[in-house]
Amino acid sequence: MGNVLVDFNHFISAGKISQLACLTEKEIYDLFFDSLITEKFEEGKITPYEFHRQVNKLLGLNIGYNRFTAIWNEIFFLTKKNTDCLKLVLKLKENYKVAMISNINILHFEYLKEKFDIFRHFDKVILSYEVGARKPKKKIYEAAAKFFKCPHREIIYTDDRADLIEAGINFGFNSFIFSSVDKFKLDIAKLGIFV
Repeated sequence: MGNVLVDFNHFISAGKISQLACLTEKEIYDLFFDSLITEKFEEGKITPYEFHRQVNKLLGLNIGYNRFTAIWNEIFFLTKKNTDCLKLVLKLKENYKVAMISNINILHFEYLKEKFDIFRHFDKVILSYEVGARKPKKKIYEAAAKFFKCPHREIIYTDDRADLIEAGINFGFNSFIFSSVDKFKLDIAKLGIFV
């Protein structure tokens, strides 16, 4: 989902937090956004309140919960690439089942569900915080395969990160890195799918 159907920039949050902390945006990003705390939150292993408490402790802050969630959530925006991608999803859905696999926490999911009309267009939405595992862990790909109920080689998977595409390939999916809608159309055309 991220940087495919909706774009995001963690430095938006990092910049707002840096105004409240004695750390630079880059230091906050490095400490926080790819941390074990964030991984646990995206895998549903800690609650939003515990995540908020741990972030305050990690960064030496005392941001209230509501202010923190606003800063945490307001990182998403739509581009032409995103709207073109959603159009492609709708076109594919005419003939195929479509599912979304996303590394996401409950706060971001609830915020996106309210602000952007994307989730309802999928036959299945597979979320890391519900599955208990983030990509590239095998468990989340297994959840997708279970939904499709077909041989792995019949599943097409796209993502914007090379490491996640490698995991998809290792799991047996037809996997293509997403850089643009036009490039993805060319990729799936190799499999005989024309849209």
